[in-house]
Amino acid sequence: MGATLQTDDLSRAFRGRRAVDGLTLEVHPGEVLALLGPNGAGKTTTVRLLDGVLRPDRGSCRVLGLDPTTDGEALRRRTAVLTEEAGLDDRLTARENLAATARIRGLRGAGTDRRIGDLLDRLGMGGRADDRMAGASTGQRKRVALARALIHDPEVLFLDEPTSGLDPSGTREVVAMIAELAAGHGRTVVLCTHFLPEASRLATRVAVLHEGRLRAYGTPDELADGLWPGLPVDLDLGAPATDATVELLRRAGGVHRADAVVGGARVVVDDRDAVPALVATLTGSGIAVYGVVPRPPTLEDVYFALQEQAISGPHPER
Repeated sequence: MGATLQTDDLSRAFRGRRAVDGLTLEVHPGEVLALLGPNGAGKTTTVRLLDGVLRPDRGSCRVLGLDPTTDGEALRRRTAVLTEEAGLDDRLTARENLAATARIRGLRGAGTDRRIGDLLDRLGMGGRADDRMAGASTGQRKRVALARALIHDPEVLFLDEPTSGLDPSGTREVVAMIAELAAGHGRTVVLCTHFLPEASRLATRVAVLHEGRLRAYGTPDELADGLWPGLPVDLDLGAPATDATVELLRRAGGVHRADAVVGGARVVVDDRDAVPALVATLTGSGIAVYGVVPRPPTLEDVYFALQEQAISGPHPER
């Protein structure tokens, strides 16, 4: 299946400063791309370029086979943008906000009314559908804004901090809905967020930006493998590993490094397949093993290592 979204050397500057500089990537149907980076990294500018709100200075992009610079209006009929600020009309109810957006998009009739009700129900706002938004909480406004973004069943979703202001229950519901839209319905999602655990749960691909440039792109596992070869594993030995035990571990097959830690040892092995033989080596030498816990790098580990690398040079060892 062809790419939903492609960029080639995409660039945009403001007053001589490159907000996006040479961005090249590709995203396919059903994927969630997490755009990660500190404030000013170029995430919002990237989304505006992809949705045809801004024109690039250099390079190109295509979304759903369309060129956003020339086909922006047609493209925006098939995409949706959820900004961090809900941007609702406080004079209207939740239902009226969605109905107004539906009319702007040319959607009317009983089917649209049912869709509005279904979306508000799914996002926990069915009981508040006819309340004016002036008195709504931040989380309630975010739920209604997401429902409004989905009213025309877009093929591509650009989501900026979609769970900010939500309580844990609301966050879980929204994350589950985004995952379902991507994996279950083949929608492509571009997610801009500072909430790394959320990105970790959702992202099939990650693009890490720093000062407008793409510092890393790939699946979370690919990015981690590029930074730290091997899999860290914690071994519970009931006490810090002795020098002899550490030496035994270092000589074992598939082990890159081994160190004593509180309660046992941490080793870095080729992959999970090396673990059973490693445990057998220890137990065969009379060393009790009470637990084995693989510690693959988290997206948070990857993100901060890449940001440190962008600022100061080579990444630290784990």
